[in-house]
Amino acid sequence: MNKPLDSVLVEVIGSALATIVEEMGGTLVRAAYSTNIKERRDCTASLFDAKGQGIAQDEGGSPLHLGSLMGIVDGILSRYPLEEIKEGDTFIGNDPFSGGGSHLPDIVLATPIFIGGELTAWAANLAHHADFGDRGHAHIFQEGLRIPPVRLIRQGVLQQEMLNLILLNCQVPHERQADLRAQQAANRLAVQRYKDLCERYGREVMVQAADELLDYTERRTRAAIAAMPDGDYSFRDKFDCPELDDELELQVRITVDGDTIAFDFAGNPPQVRASVNVVWTALYASVYYSLKSLIDADIVPNAGLYRPVRIEAPTGSIINCQEPAAVNGRSETCQRIVDLIHGALATAVPERVTAASNGANTGVHFSGRNSRTGREFVYLETIGGGCGARATKDGLDGVQVHMTNTSNLPVESLEAEYPLVIEAYELIQDSGGGGRHRGGLGIRRAVRVEDPDIHFWLDTSRQKSQPWGLDGGQPGESARAVLSEGARPIDHGYTVLQAGDCVAIETAGAGGYGSPELRPTGEVARDLAEGKISEDYARTVYPQQFAQLSPQK
Repeated sequence: MNKPLDSVLVEVIGSALATIVEEMGGTLVRAAYSTNIKERRDCTASLFDAKGQGIAQDEGGSPLHLGSLMGIVDGILSRYPLEEIKEGDTFIGNDPFSGGGSHLPDIVLATPIFIGGELTAWAANLAHHADFGDRGHAHIFQEGLRIPPVRLIRQGVLQQEMLNLILLNCQVPHERQADLRAQQAANRLAVQRYKDLCERYGREVMVQAADELLDYTERRTRAAIAAMPDGDYSFRDKFDCPELDDELELQVRITVDGDTIAFDFAGNPPQVRASVNVVWTALYASVYYSLKSLIDADIVPNAGLYRPVRIEAPTGSIINCQEPAAVNGRSETCQRIVDLIHGALATAVPERVTAASNGANTGVHFSGRNSRTGREFVYLETIGGGCGARATKDGLDGVQVHMTNTSNLPVESLEAEYPLVIEAYELIQDSGGGGRHRGGLGIRRAVRVEDPDIHFWLDTSRQKSQPWGLDGGQPGESARAVLSEGARPIDHGYTVLQAGDCVAIETAGAGGYGSPELRPTGEVARDLAEGKISEDYARTVYPQQFAQLSPQK
């Protein structure tokens, strides 16, 4: 057994690895072509050790992307003998059932890093290719091109036939080709940066430092779990989406036992003929994020976090589905998994849990032919909503929450790229739940189409239920979509819009925390002055405080 490295050296190497993945992500964003990556930053970068254990992840990316990254190396190693993997290779994959992915738009490129002829690490990045629009979601075969882990580059040579096959199955191939080149560039940079570190410290030190970083994360995770009260904690929540006629009930049971924690998802509904099924990688990513957000936000996101955690979920259920389940909208269900875990642990660590946030990822998809360019286009946006109130603060207004971390697509970029016009983009007054601390507000984004036969698909949740409050806090408002007069109605999330039609997407607010009676009058006055609540809302939710303000009106 090697003598432990100096702790300062381990920390220095850990910081260097974190810098590599941040630089990877920045390179990918700067080199990308599509608005979804260059503007919305819908991408994530990671480093893995030779066995596929995560050693660094770009924290500017999306937590859910871990679900499309964490299985890629295992997928490659299960298909290719180690001796067939060579320096200069790059593998591509996206399939949730055979390649470790979580849904088809998330395409991963993974490049092995050889030091002294030995496979030492992997550089991998993911980019969400907003391409597969106007497709069905009854099963995986409708949702796009499935790519098992295969070589895109063989010993430095691009496999053009493989690329041609992929591009032929894309609606916007020129975007895909340019974004894939950006992904290749990001991996090349990471390989060089990792090799530079090995030249400085030596291969053996780098490998040992990575192992010790995982051990350190495990120790911190176990210590944080041990500080939670032992016990069994359960929670149930309603889940809806436009594709389903009825609400489903999701549930979890969590057991804290010393320095270990178990998540049992027994009793959840079977997988559905809709896009909201979750494969195990996405389930695990949701659980790991939820745990990290509650126990120690500063824990490094590597595979050491996973060791004290046990996850059980029935195979063939909506949260641990089997082929050929459709999974494109799995983020909606993953957001609700976070709500389940937070709701269950609210009694264990109430000071760390927020009230329910908007509970959705609210993806809006427009696709068709752009008359200005003569080309097909696919526009994807995930719109933020309310963030749940905290024990000591109001929730944030109009933000991405939990499993998604993408940016807003600026109006100027959207209108320059697509035959679409933004007629409204604003916070929704009164949509946050009342409380000692108010829940965050949802967003209204109204989009008018300028060309005929534009296909629209809405992927959201919390249209039938409301984000719950905590400790006497009130629920936030539900989500909805409002069409202009004469537009074809939305049927199970889908419609075709004509030139001049407008659809306004209104995302859910968030729950409040604590009794509304305890909210200071000054904060009610501030919300009124800023237009976040109306006089009717203040009069109804905060009657005592409003009475004190009335003489001033």
